[in-house]
Amino acid sequence: MVIPVHDDNPVRRPPLVTYALIAVNAVVFAAGPASGLDPSPGPAQRRACAVQRYDQRWGAVPRELLTNRVLSPAELPPPAPGAPRCPPAPVRGKVPVLSAVTSLFVHGGWLHLLGNLLFLLVFGNSVEDRMGRLRFLGFYLGMGALAAYGYALAEIHTAEAVRSLIGASGAIAGVLGAYLRLHPRARVTSLVPLLLFLPLRFPAWLVLGSWFAVQWWLAHSEDGAAPGVAYLAHVIGFAGGFVCTWLLYGRRRRAPLPPAPPAAPAPDPAPPREADPDPV
Repeated sequence: MVIPVHDDNPVRRPPLVTYALIAVNAVVFAAGPASGLDPSPGPAQRRACAVQRYDQRWGAVPRELLTNRVLSPAELPPPAPGAPRCPPAPVRGKVPVLSAVTSLFVHGGWLHLLGNLLFLLVFGNSVEDRMGRLRFLGFYLGMGALAAYGYALAEIHTAEAVRSLIGASGAIAGVLGAYLRLHPRARVTSLVPLLLFLPLRFPAWLVLGSWFAVQWWLAHSEDGAAPGVAYLAHVIGFAGGFVCTWLLYGRRRRAPLPPAPPAAPAPDPAPPREADPDPV
């Protein structure tokens, strides 16, 4: 795995939607209990319970998405081993359908947030420049919802069906898939951890293709996958973004042929030659 930090793909105008999404994610996280910036939750156990309630309120729960019904406290999952036991509390005012979008702005920690925003900053600007601002915003939110519902369908019969899905990873994975379709040969400067974070330039198809392969492997692996990470949502978002962009921009417009040079004007016909006068 490499860490992309820059792409050599200039844009025609400032990516205002990409910057706005980054700013909104950062502000929402800073105001939430997971950032640790708000001292009001108090001790560590109370803070952990506040994070659980916050994620349950704004996150996307697979069973809630598919039934459009908020889970009761009795249906909530038991705490993970080592996690504090928090008193159950009903979730009020939640609309499950909208949670597929609100969950995109909830993150579990600083590393989760910064990793997502780095990928969005590197790849989002070029996709926004190609799609246009409003279409890119709709694409971003749509890919996030697609990833959430796709994950819900895949996990509805597992223990993950009652756990909150949070983070912008599904939507950003859709942006990565779109970038791969639009700019597969763009050069991406990336840090290589195995080489002491040496910056190297790789084609986008290699950076994003390897990222997708790793996510696919982790989504089907029980050994190397980190607990609590919805790798399958990444796979669904990436595939959805690639296919959607293929349908929208699949037929690349060929550059028009240069106009043919104007034909040279035909020479004027020679005037008729007058006959010589008869000799006397």
